[in-house]
Parts: sequence; C-alpha cells; structure tokens
Amino acid sequence: MIDWRGAALGAWRGARNGPTVTYGIIACCVLLFAVSPVSGLNPVYGTGDTLLAAQSAYFQRWGVIPADLTRAEPHALLTPLTALFVHGSWLHLLGNMLFLYVFGAMAEERMGPAAYGLFYLGVGALALTGYAVAHADSAQTLVGASGAISGVLGAFLYLFPRSRVTSLFPFLFFLPLRFPAWIVLIFWFVLQWLAARSAGAGPGVAYLAHVIGFALGFLYAWARYRGGDTVKPPAAAIEGESQP
Repeated sequence: MIDWRGAALGAWRGARNGPTVTYGIIACCVLLFAVSPVSGLNPVYGTGDTLLAAQSAYFQRWGVIPADLTRAEPHALLTPLTALFVHGSWLHLLGNMLFLYVFGAMAEERMGPAAYGLFYLGVGALALTGYAVAHADSAQTLVGASGAISGVLGAFLYLFPRSRVTSLFPFLFFLPLRFPAWIVLIFWFVLQWLAARSAGAGPGVAYLAHVIGFALGFLYAWARYRGGDTVKPPAAAIEGESQP
C-alpha cells in the first residue's frame, strides 16, 4: 500500500528545503501562463478573433515594446520586469522552465535565495532593456524569461565550470552525451552571439537579450566570487539540453 500522506509530506519538505526561489519562479510563470489568454485554457477570453485580440492586448500590456521603453512612456517602465513572467507559447514556457530548473537550483544554492532572486530579476530586466536600447525604434513586443535564464547560465559557467552536463546535440543525432559545463555553455553562447549578429528587430527569438543576460550573469559571478571561490563539480551529473 502506498503511503500517499508520507510521500506528500516528503515532497513538501524537499521543496521547502530546496531551491525555493527557483521553484517559486517556475510555479509563478506556469500559473500566470495558464490563466492568461495565451494558454487557451481560460474560457474568459473566448475563442477565435476575440481570443486573438485578448492575446495581443496581453502582450502589449505586459511585454516590452522597445519604442515605448526608450521614450520612457510611464506604462512601459516596469515592463522589463513584468515581461519576465510572460511567455508566447507552451513551447516557449516549457523550454525556459526546463533550463531554469536544471541550472537555477545550484546557482541559487551558491548565491543564497535573496541574492539569487534579486540577481534573476536584475539581470533579466537589464537584458530586456539592453535589447530595447539596441532596437529603440521597434514596435515588436518582447516577452519571456530567456534573458534572466541566460544570466543564470552565465553565472553557472563561472561558478561550476567543471560540472558535467548531459546534453542533446541535433547534429549528433540527439545522442545524450555528457560534457563539462564550460564546453556546453560556451558553445551555447557562441550560437546566440552568431544568431544575434544576423537577427533584426522583427518577430522571432531575441538572441541579443540572451547574449546580454549571459554576459551580465558571468560578470556578476566573476565580480562577486572571484579569487578561487568557484565550486568543484558535484557527484551527480546535471541533465539538460543544448538549447533553451
């Protein structure tokens, strides 16, 4: 007979003693997406053209519009923070949350919950603001936690460079291979850099926000923990994918 009460209590204790900020961010993003018009789960927003109009208004209200932000429009000033909790699709949400779950726990443990939470919000907002400044005339809406999560990856690279990461590479037929984190993350950063150089301000992935977030995260970890204060790899490997 399964002890459901004991299992539930164990899960609660594990969550309470684990990376609470990381889990809290994931829960918040998932909940907000589920009740938003983008998920398609909330009947309040209707269907068809009515739903599409609600989705457009939702992105306009909570996402970053570079042209509005660079003109310091009052309604746009907080959007670099609110946009971190808005996602454009289920795939967008799940991809970001997977990377946050894989890399965020160890980063939070190293930094401490309060510092990690402020780091996540600060780097994420700066990454989106940096993208907006670079595309100051763009009216395209920017949403998602990718800039903040890229910051977590950058900090992870400095703090845990020798941790082994299980990754899936498309050009290797998606074989699960284990590499040191520094190889995987530097490879990921180079891909984002190359993509950012060829990308414009139109619809698509905001690669420049990834590059800015990653660089800021790495620089923060270097400035805060330099002097031989990096961490040796843990016994267990980290599992993840090569692309967020």
